[in-house]
Amino acid sequence: MLVIEDDVDVREAIGRLLTATGHEVRLCATALDGLREVAARPPDIVVLDLGLPDLDGAAVLSRIRATSQVPIVVATARDAESEMIRLLRAGADDYVVKPYSAEQIEARIAAMLRRGRGGAADGLTVGGLTLDPLARTAALDGTPLQLSRLEFDLLAYLMERAGKVVTRRQLLTGVWPDESRSMETVDVHVTWLRRKLGERAAQPRYLHTVRGVGIRLSAPEQPLNG
Repeated sequence: MLVIEDDVDVREAIGRLLTATGHEVRLCATALDGLREVAARPPDIVVLDLGLPDLDGAAVLSRIRATSQVPIVVATARDAESEMIRLLRAGADDYVVKPYSAEQIEARIAAMLRRGRGGAADGLTVGGLTLDPLARTAALDGTPLQLSRLEFDLLAYLMERAGKVVTRRQLLTGVWPDESRSMETVDVHVTWLRRKLGERAAQPRYLHTVRGVGIRLSAPEQPLNG
């Protein structure tokens, strides 16, 4: 893992977290040091801040993309939707807004590594939901789900982050980065996906609305015996 971040506290915190989860981590405080590292020892993942002292992170993203397809997570305080869209279109693979939790950045990186391997060998499983990223098939309790392309992408995005609350904005930029869409688009597709899963917002099994925050996909709670 290569972390390019000028804030020493943030940089070291990310480094400690990723080291603790079994990753080899290299830390850089400047854009030029980061670019040298990418060229000399290509990493598996780059975590890239935008507000660097010597070169804007967007320019770093462009330079990396000119020679490498390494997955890049942009981690920044810039939360404008237009900026997210611009960077995703420029080649960023994911975008997380500060302040973020250590668990959130680690979950994003874990999901990218799974995608980089072409998806987990056994696909994704949450409760009775299964999804095969390569075959683009999904099933609920063994019954195949008939999903549109966007419904499948939405389900995959949520299953990769199972147990985490995902905001509507994250869904918007993560599932629809290159298409004309709005927050209403997210709401409509979540409703359609709920129907395919045989549930309603008032009686959720897998898709739980966290009011004012977003959506969390998690396995149904097992009923207590007796």
